[in-house]
Amino acid sequence: MNRIDPWWENMRDGMPVAERWAYFDHAAVAPLCGPAQTALKTWADDMAAVGDVHWHNWRRQVEETRQSAATMLGAQTAEVAVIRNTTEGINLVAEGFPWQPGDNVVTLDSEFPSNLYPWLNLESRGVETRLVPAENERVDLNRVEEACDARTRILTVSWVGYATGWRNDVAALAEIAHRKHAYLFLDAIQGLGVFPLDVREIPIDFLAADGHKWLLGPEGAGLFYLRQEHLALLRPIGVGWNSVANAGDFGCRTLELKSNAGRYEGGSYNLAGIAALAASLQWLSSFGIEKISLRLLDVTDRLCRRLEEIGADIVSCRDRAHKSGIVSFTLPGKDPQTIKQQCLDREVVINCRGGRMRVSPHAYTDENDIDRLITALTAVNK
Repeated sequence: MNRIDPWWENMRDGMPVAERWAYFDHAAVAPLCGPAQTALKTWADDMAAVGDVHWHNWRRQVEETRQSAATMLGAQTAEVAVIRNTTEGINLVAEGFPWQPGDNVVTLDSEFPSNLYPWLNLESRGVETRLVPAENERVDLNRVEEACDARTRILTVSWVGYATGWRNDVAALAEIAHRKHAYLFLDAIQGLGVFPLDVREIPIDFLAADGHKWLLGPEGAGLFYLRQEHLALLRPIGVGWNSVANAGDFGCRTLELKSNAGRYEGGSYNLAGIAALAASLQWLSSFGIEKISLRLLDVTDRLCRRLEEIGADIVSCRDRAHKSGIVSFTLPGKDPQTIKQQCLDREVVINCRGGRMRVSPHAYTDENDIDRLITALTAVNK
């Protein structure tokens, strides 16, 4: 791996987990980065000491999160809502869209449940969910287009598949959706923070992600994006005191929704989680998402070569256009769950999905981490 520009070593210094563990499970729940850890501790100390005396200072972290997310996405701040998780963002669209009986949604049969169940839940409203086959998450764009018709309202896909790490061509999917007069929803949780995305260049209509994977933040704090022109399209759900233009004026009895994505934020914020997410967004952006992307792909390329040397069968697509930070593989004749536990006993963290092993490093992963993984896998493969 390239050491000419060892910027990632500074990143590694900001990951407390790296002091002990070889961590290859960022696609599930990532360890907190140092800045996020500090933000959480600072919030807890402040709340324990003075209660809500400094509430407005912490409330400003919501706007910092919104601004950092907008910058990362190339969006306007008015187009970003700060929410709890990806599932909440998906449901904002699934439940808020003006469906008519006979409409349909097109998605992939390989989607994570959170990007499947909310759409299937629309059956009682006469909305069909069409599943496009995607073996090992490999997407045939022709089949996606064939599944869309004049009653397709939304095409919803994951940017990166959770099981094998197939990275979709988002621009091509947006083109298909819009040519079919439909909207594109992107579940971005497995790509945001490690791959660049500009919603001005790629006209995504809706997007959701939360911070506990590649963004190195906590669970319970996430992001929702919608294009400004779609603001009146969705019926807000979960409306509360924080949804209105005069939020904080508790005596007002007039419903005037915010003229931005904040109308979807509803009630009280997870201020602790949001402060941590703001810190992680700013920290990641300081390194540059493009640099993180190149480094991560370099790490996974190296990792795949080492896995193949010990006889692993790589399931993930490793074409440059579709590879990601997720690598799925098998060791012939070995039980993935047993291997996962035996790796954990050696302080190497991996996971299993779809009956296979799944490893997901980050840009701070180094050669020593890979050596530890290979040593652990070799020991259990004897």
